[in-house]
Amino acid sequence: MEFTKRVHWVLPVLYISCLAFLFNTNNFVLVVDASHDVFSEDVLSLSAVNVKKERHRSGYHFQPTKHWINGPMYYNGVYHLFYQYNPKGAVWGNIVWAHSVSKDLINWEKVEHAIFPSKPFDKYGCWSGSATVLPGNKPVILYTGIVDDKNTQVQNYAVPANLSDPYLREWIKPDNNPLIVADKAINGTYFRDPTTAWLGKDGHWRISIGGKKNNRGISYLYKSRDFMHWVKAKHPLHATAGTGNWECPDFFPVSATNGLDTSVVGPNVKHVMKVSLDATRFEYYTLGSYDVGKDRYIPDPDMIDGWNGLRYDYGNFYASKSFFDPSKNRRILWGWANESDSTDNDIKKGWAGVQLIPRTIVLDPNGKQLLQWPVEELETLRGNKVEVSNKILNKGENVEIKGITAAQADVDVTFSFESLDKAEMFDPSWDRYDAQKICSQKGSTVEGGLGPFGLLTLASQNLEEYTPVFFRVFKDQDKHLVLMCSDASRSSVKDDKTKMKDGKDAYRPSFAGFVNVDLTEKKLSLRSLIDNSVVESFGAGGKTCITSRVYPALALFGNAHLYAFNNGTETIKIDSLNAWTMNKPREMNH
Repeated sequence: MEFTKRVHWVLPVLYISCLAFLFNTNNFVLVVDASHDVFSEDVLSLSAVNVKKERHRSGYHFQPTKHWINGPMYYNGVYHLFYQYNPKGAVWGNIVWAHSVSKDLINWEKVEHAIFPSKPFDKYGCWSGSATVLPGNKPVILYTGIVDDKNTQVQNYAVPANLSDPYLREWIKPDNNPLIVADKAINGTYFRDPTTAWLGKDGHWRISIGGKKNNRGISYLYKSRDFMHWVKAKHPLHATAGTGNWECPDFFPVSATNGLDTSVVGPNVKHVMKVSLDATRFEYYTLGSYDVGKDRYIPDPDMIDGWNGLRYDYGNFYASKSFFDPSKNRRILWGWANESDSTDNDIKKGWAGVQLIPRTIVLDPNGKQLLQWPVEELETLRGNKVEVSNKILNKGENVEIKGITAAQADVDVTFSFESLDKAEMFDPSWDRYDAQKICSQKGSTVEGGLGPFGLLTLASQNLEEYTPVFFRVFKDQDKHLVLMCSDASRSSVKDDKTKMKDGKDAYRPSFAGFVNVDLTEKKLSLRSLIDNSVVESFGAGGKTCITSRVYPALALFGNAHLYAFNNGTETIKIDSLNAWTMNKPREMNH
């Protein structure tokens, strides 16, 4: 991810960086950066309002008390979150690596800032990277440093000053940095974000670094026996033509039952290659195999390796990193969501950016995608509960879910239907790889056959504003296609156009993705985490995930409502719906 001078990105271009991760027998560490706009000096330090009363501030997602954030870590029983932070304002700039700690991924305490540009090998920026625990339980962070005003990038390392400190408050950047410098065959301005290292059976450590050559995205491969002296492999770990620059690469093994350490290989193991694309600002992944003999990653034959490929999340989700958590034998994915409000409102709010809820990830039993689900610790915040079962939804019917705080809730619902016969025909002229465009044309109010049906979240009483999360089923030759949407286009009655010279307007897209699900049982499930300005949704048990950032003007606090709805001619039944008010953590970064 890019920075400029003492910051991460190049003025005035939008740039993004990613989570760093550290793992050992009982620990992991994450650091994330993310996309943002860079503003003039007079904007960078504008004072924040009283954030305690800010109406769109999340209740149970991680945020600093004020100003700009985009980042996460765990060591010796303590989770650590390093994040890019502007201590002076609510937009990107004046960046330091702030640091917060937690024992449960839910409650967070802030500690001293951890890292900032200070030496020749990172004078112009400390960008993102990853971390690895070496033999002897010694964590090492690899990160990208910027050495000049041309954005030349090198790979550096840092180590804790005091391993006995459970909070790892202080990190040292030794003077033998940088460890890796781009050779003449590499574009040194696109050479960043080293991955977590994995150890081969030959005793050599390996890392991959993102970049590009012309318009070919590349994950360069480096090897080292001692972690100090690195040699570039003859071939990259993976590369794909026409994808542009690769940021935040992540490479790890996955199984259908539990998480796996990053170095695991075997006959029943698939590997995941994830990249964040500069060109689209989305994250894409493929499943495949790792040829340890050739040190090559090979996507499975049915994988689309590019812009039309699988995504972790089809909404506002970027700069993610996964890690293996041995304490619960799971792999966790942690991502970040930027603001979609206008720049003017970001400054008025006094903060920007949230960490999304950490998700477990496993291989779908079909072997063709990942399944994601909120970590179980989140359930400790559940409060008052309501249940609905065997409720019929006829065409045009909305049913309000009462008895919970709709602005801050966890909703898990299973819908069923008697027949697939009324599903609409999928128009062959539509681009089946552009679900977002289809959703914008076939919104929640457009009558269909089987769907649209789902939830109206953050809704005002008279439905002047709401964010629908819903399904629509199409017939496509000899199969059915399930479209899932999270549509922010009706989320606020406010205009929210920027009045600032370099500002941005509010962004309210109709995010969408298709759900690869078996409809034999004629059921579809949906879980939505609603948190004032965040709606994270998981379709069909986490096969398709979509995150939206929204900023209602009417549906605030006690004035927010939640509905189940059906606007299709096929009758829908709510088999079961469980909804909880979500309480705030005891401590959030104080």
